[in-house]
Amino acid sequence: SSISWGDFRRVEPISSVWGIDRGLPLDRHYIACFLEKNRHDIRGRVLEIKDPGYTQAYGSMVERADVVDIAQDNPSATLICDLSARGSLPEAVYDCFILTQTLHIIYEIRNVVENAYRTLRPGGVLLTTLPCVSRIDYESGLEQDQWRFTPASARRLFEEIFGAGQVSIESYGNVLACSSFLMGLAAAELPAEELNHHDPYFPLLISVRAVKDAPKG
Repeated sequence: SSISWGDFRRVEPISSVWGIDRGLPLDRHYIACFLEKNRHDIRGRVLEIKDPGYTQAYGSMVERADVVDIAQDNPSATLICDLSARGSLPEAVYDCFILTQTLHIIYEIRNVVENAYRTLRPGGVLLTTLPCVSRIDYESGLEQDQWRFTPASARRLFEEIFGAGQVSIESYGNVLACSSFLMGLAAAELPAEELNHHDPYFPLLISVRAVKDAPKG
């Protein structure tokens, strides 16, 4: 049977900025679901990328909220460093590191994950999200947007550093969510039953919860 493409039959997206101009982007909706589910981890001393928004929204019993950025002109940053440089983060300082939608724009991803592991205290938790489907990041540009991930590649990467049994992987989305995200629709433009249907063969976003194991003995 023939397909009625409607508004989707176009070679330019409905929104070229992930749907920010239409509401909450679909990937941000799934990030919020992930952080809401794991809000108990966002406690003690917390590190976040670029600004403390998620720490403030989902944290409880937070003793200190730090912000890391490579940009020296970020007024929210309490720590200026290059996450791709080995040993750039302080050792065994944080109880939680919120690292959302960042790894894909850094080529040296293993260095970043090793830095995240190093900066956590024993028992500390890394909460990470990774894109599986997305337009090229217009803020970073064609030369800086480096990676897309699958649940399998994410599991292998994080388990090699945090250890088997220390990593939980979830995927969010389905073929409609992926298509809508690429076209630039906002989360509110899909009903909840379509947003919350998660098809493992069509993930839009991957979440990783990785725990730094406490030393034995």
